[in-house]
Amino acid sequence: MFTLPVYNSQGKEVDTIKLDAKIFDGSLNTDSLHQAIAGYRANQRKCLASTKTRGEVSGGGKKPWKQKGTGRARVGSNRSPLWRHGGVVFGPHPRDFSYTVPQKIKVLALKTSLNLKLKDDSFLILDDFKIEAPKTKQAIGVLTNLKLFFPKDKKEKKVLFLADKLDGQLKKALKNISFLTVDLASDCHAYEVMNSQKLLITKAGLLNLTQRLK
Repeated sequence: MFTLPVYNSQGKEVDTIKLDAKIFDGSLNTDSLHQAIAGYRANQRKCLASTKTRGEVSGGGKKPWKQKGTGRARVGSNRSPLWRHGGVVFGPHPRDFSYTVPQKIKVLALKTSLNLKLKDDSFLILDDFKIEAPKTKQAIGVLTNLKLFFPKDKKEKKVLFLADKLDGQLKKALKNISFLTVDLASDCHAYEVMNSQKLLITKAGLLNLTQRLK
């Protein structure tokens, strides 16, 4: 059983919490993680690439020249793929790449991603994200106190913040932070966990996430 410290907005340790052994057991199921991430990325594809065949290109109704007697090759339309402004052969068309990933695989993938963050010491628990006003500067101050942001560091680390709830004030303060991804703990998935370098979760959010996975 893992025991992690709980920090406040000033970056001070105020409590400790024992993680649920059924979820945070250190086990890794990389096959499920791969399937879940591949499925998520496939479902995000817009698939808008499109070309026109010779039948879809405007024009080309008239035969350019007669069939015989000219000495040139026979041709029925100036929209042939061999001609300039003609159609495209075997070009891309809009299609759907999405498919359904079983729920059990999604759960195993999320458990694996959380265990990986725990193994890498990239799992931080916050008592509560407290700010006095909806100011980005105050939100940056909290992240600096937690050593998730260093003003002089040119390369910012990607941080995922999972909360139990998001009010309007907190949304305004966090929305302009480029390196921060914000989501509800009840809605998070394996891809966004793996796409971040640090995971920050509130104490109440951790409880919601644990109940969801159990």
